Amino acid sequence: MGKSPSQFEETIQHQFDRLCKLALKGEKIDYIRHMEYLRKNEVMLSELSQKELDQLAIYDEYDLESYKFQVLNYDIEVKDALIAEALTSLTKRKRDVILLSYFMGMSDAEIARKMKLVRSTVNEHRKRSLEILKDVMEEKADESEM
Repeated sequence: MGKSPSQFEETIQHQFDRLCKLALKGEKIDYIRHMEYLRKNEVMLSELSQKELDQLAIYDEYDLESYKFQVLNYDIEVKDALIAEALTSLTKRKRDVILLSYFMGMSDAEIARKMKLVRSTVNEHRKRSLEILKDVMEEKADESEM
């Protein structure tokens, strides 16, 4: 004959227990794999060097902290107030040569072509401008020390 109701219920309970144990064993294996993955691929922030932290850092920049100059069709941003102030002491042509040379990385020949000047004139403007900038910046630095 068949199993009595109590034997049937006991068999169902054993099958359910077995399924629960298999599910828990699978979860344990998944958890161990996940923890191993984290151990291999993740690093705590406290374990990073200062150089690595600096690469992750993002600093807010505001327009109030920078100065913009329009040269030909370029918008050139200068973030240092002392340099920006010194640049304003130059004539427009000299300032444009400095900005194109040092902030846009153009050669004297490229600047001469864009500004319709002779290359030697560009070179002379750049040299003279650097002298003026040096004098103005030294003067401003001396004023701030007082």
